[in-house]
Amino acid sequence: MALPGIPLAEWREAGRTFAFHWHRVRYREAGEGEPLLLIHGFPTAAWDWQYLWRPLAERYRVVACDMLGFGDSDKPPRHDYRLVEQAELHQCLLEHLGITGPVHLLAHDYGDSVAQELLARHREGRSAVASCVFLNGGLFPETHRPVLLQKLLLGPLGPLLARGFGRRGLDDGLRKVFAPQRPPSEEELEGFWSLLQANDGPQVMHRLIRYIPERRRQRERWLAAMRQAGVPLRVIDGALDPVSGAHMVERYRQLIDEPDCVLLEDVGHYPQVEAPEQVLAHYLAFRQRLAG
Repeated sequence: MALPGIPLAEWREAGRTFAFHWHRVRYREAGEGEPLLLIHGFPTAAWDWQYLWRPLAERYRVVACDMLGFGDSDKPPRHDYRLVEQAELHQCLLEHLGITGPVHLLAHDYGDSVAQELLARHREGRSAVASCVFLNGGLFPETHRPVLLQKLLLGPLGPLLARGFGRRGLDDGLRKVFAPQRPPSEEELEGFWSLLQANDGPQVMHRLIRYIPERRRQRERWLAAMRQAGVPLRVIDGALDPVSGAHMVERYRQLIDEPDCVLLEDVGHYPQVEAPEQVLAHYLAFRQRLAG
């Protein structure tokens, strides 16, 4: 049975705000039980989890935010956006909510790198992670295949391209990474654009994209954390994703001992949007196994 989504207006109305280094960050919280932190990707926002939100909140205390530079959170135009700072943001949000024990992570895309940083901090004794599930993302720089827009944003024309970025560019980019048989709906595209353009979002895209070289710098530390942190891991990956699909899972299996991987054969880069029922089933099976 298809999982119903949450209209963006309703999602926004339920949001709250907390201060992180003098910046406003929007977040949502629901449910009770073990804390589960949902971490979104680039260039979208926490609304990506709209289909999974209610069924997960029936079982866990679910928390998600629009990271700095994304969605309805502040997007300071001259900020030096870093993945390590986004990990700190999540730690501060958990502290703000009074969550002090180990948290479970479910992450996607850019959020995968934030989750890797939290795993590294867990290994170093600076955070507490109970488990981590990765959806499609660049877990290894050598397997990440950025789309043309990402390459251009990283180049000298990045600031100019960001200022001129519009709805058509977003729609075209998303359609290329969704599976052909599971394209984004018009409502989803409209919502993604509304969140991206909020607070003059296109102006910071060329700054946010610097996560790609940051991943390269952190590769060995993050890989060591995945191998040695002692945290249960699972990958749930859309195989048809041109950016981080089946080829990323193949590399994961080469580098991670006893890899736990689920490959969704007819799904693209956004499995939580394209096939939320499958993602939910595989995530709950993972958690059931941990509980057992």
